[in-house]
Amino acid sequence: MTSQEKFEKVVSLCKRRGFVYPSSEIYGGFANTYDYGPLGVQLLRSIKEIWWKKFVEDREDVYGLDGSVLLNPKVWQASGHVDNFTDPLVECKKCHKRYRQDFLEQEGETNCPECAGSLTEPKMFNGMFKTFVGPTEDTSSVAYLRPETAQAIFVNFSNVLNSFSPKIPFGIAQIGKAFRNEITAGNFIHRTLEFEQMELEYFIEEGNWEKEFEKWLFDMLKFAYDLGISKESLRVREHTSKERSHYSEKTVDVEYMYYFGWKELYGLAYRTDFDLKQHSKFSGKKLLYRNNETTEEFTPHIIEPSMGVGRTFLAVMLDSYVEDGDRIVLKLKPSLAPYKAAVFPLVRNKEELVKKAREVFDGLKLQFSTVWDDRGNIGKRYYSQDEIGTPYCITIDYQTLKDNTVTIRDRDTTKQKRIKIFDISLFVLKSI
Repeated sequence: MTSQEKFEKVVSLCKRRGFVYPSSEIYGGFANTYDYGPLGVQLLRSIKEIWWKKFVEDREDVYGLDGSVLLNPKVWQASGHVDNFTDPLVECKKCHKRYRQDFLEQEGETNCPECAGSLTEPKMFNGMFKTFVGPTEDTSSVAYLRPETAQAIFVNFSNVLNSFSPKIPFGIAQIGKAFRNEITAGNFIHRTLEFEQMELEYFIEEGNWEKEFEKWLFDMLKFAYDLGISKESLRVREHTSKERSHYSEKTVDVEYMYYFGWKELYGLAYRTDFDLKQHSKFSGKKLLYRNNETTEEFTPHIIEPSMGVGRTFLAVMLDSYVEDGDRIVLKLKPSLAPYKAAVFPLVRNKEELVKKAREVFDGLKLQFSTVWDDRGNIGKRYYSQDEIGTPYCITIDYQTLKDNTVTIRDRDTTKQKRIKIFDISLFVLKSI
């Protein structure tokens, strides 16, 4: 199948099996917004938990944060977003569709992609969502939904220093929602108005930035590989000076190969000391790091690895999707699978089998996510679980009643073996 066919099949599977739904669908939907269904929520949680463990809990130099979506508007003035978070907007003179000019240039388009009509001269468009705080709607009550999670980290820099006295280099990490009023969104969940970021600001001494930059690039790529995203699907591309954000001296993207081309999956930026100096200037508060051994005070520089949760989700789904004859299989890493195991009674109309299967299910679900399935025949149940990525299917049959053994089937090989009920937990936990 072509990459476009695969993409379309994954989108269909996401809707059909409860991974991702179009938002507000009963009202005709709402452009570029999606809701994650029961299985999608489980996969998202697994991605975020693995990221948090790798980049926060397994390290001694990173501290967690959960910052507010709404911040003092002066934050966005200091960060440069009010003046610089803009994109060039062009409009088709014929069909009146609007596009980001830079995206059209990347695709080599000089006319409207839809109707070939001529385009207007570009106008700059600010990508922040504006709202108002309080009962009046005037300039004094303007606020913004955050377009990135990073600024909450910068304004809490001194708080973390005072609470924990970390030694440089150190990082502050958070996972949270961000909002961007995109001109050109689309391609399913690749580019949406509301999205979740896994972001970390790593504070360093200026002279070490190149070494730290390479370390973080290595760790970001390894994170993707560990989730099952293939090396062949990824590449690293450095931004040109024209592409770089106003705060960045160097930015690289880890890009994923979609059917519509290489597009950003993760970003890594060397933000220099821009952010802390800007917030010092606008707030009047010193945001400095003090070396207790030399008593030197200085403004740390910052390396920022930023990873999208939804984009990771989509890349994982695409690289896991396999068709094996008449089987559709999501070959998810067991640690990512929404359900780690499924429990079946061989047939649903034999009380003794159902009772025993329920006992097994009740024990396993306390240890890891487990699903009960007694619909249709056993073959259909296997195929149903393969399609949502469940790595192990456990069947309670008549032999179970005699010797307390079950059959456990491997999703990827379809091979089965018998093991003791007592051994099921250890068998599954070893793989996740």
